Order: sequence, then C-alpha cells, then structure tokens
Amino acid sequence: QVQLVESGGGLVQPGGSLRLSCAASGFTFSNYVMRWYRQAPGKERELVAGITSGFSTNYYADSLKGRFTISRDNGKNTAYLQMNSLKPEDTAVYYCNARRLIDYQEYWGQGTQVTVSS
Repeated sequence: QVQLVESGGGLVQPGGSLRLSCAASGFTFSNYVMRWYRQAPGKERELVAGITSGFSTNYYADSLKGRFTISRDNGKNTAYLQMNSLKPEDTAVYYCNARRLIDYQEYWGQGTQVTVSS
C-alpha cells in the first residue's frame, strides 16, 4: 500500500521556523522525484520545492529561495522541507508529492496545515 504521510505542520509566529517531513512507503522511494506543494485558501496549488532522486537538482519557487530548504534521506524514505523566516503569506496546506519521471506515475500525501500568525 502506497503512503505519503506528512507531519510537522502547526501554528507558528511570523519569523519562526518549521520542519515538515514526508514519510513514504509502498514504493521505491529513491526512484522518485520528491516535491512539496502548497495550497492557500482560495488559491491554486503551487509548487514550493523539488529534489531529484540523486540529489543532483533542487529547485524552489523564486519567492521562497533562501528561506526554504528541501532535502531527502533515501535510507529513511523521507523527504523534508525546512521553512525559516515564515511569513503570514506562507499559511497553507502543504502537500508532499512523489513522481517517477519515466512514466510520470505520482502519489500525493494528505497534506499538513501550516499557519503563520501572531
């Protein structure tokens, strides 16, 4: 059974930090590009960051560079998103996505809520 389980979301004050985790199971994690997306109320889902299976390429939404860092641990089948200097506009549900490039097979997690508010 394929699962992507996000954790680490919550309420944080502006300027604070959170680390999201995405634990994968049921598929060969190292064969998949891992991505984080987010969706704020009333807005479309947007790509936040991605990391290739071989760690060769990380990419970020331009507005997030320098604040967010994506990483992965293939031994633990887990991807991470370190979020620093959080702003109220970062408030959203954050989703983990796994995509295999050879055939675009993909999986989604259920999402974790991040709320940035004082």
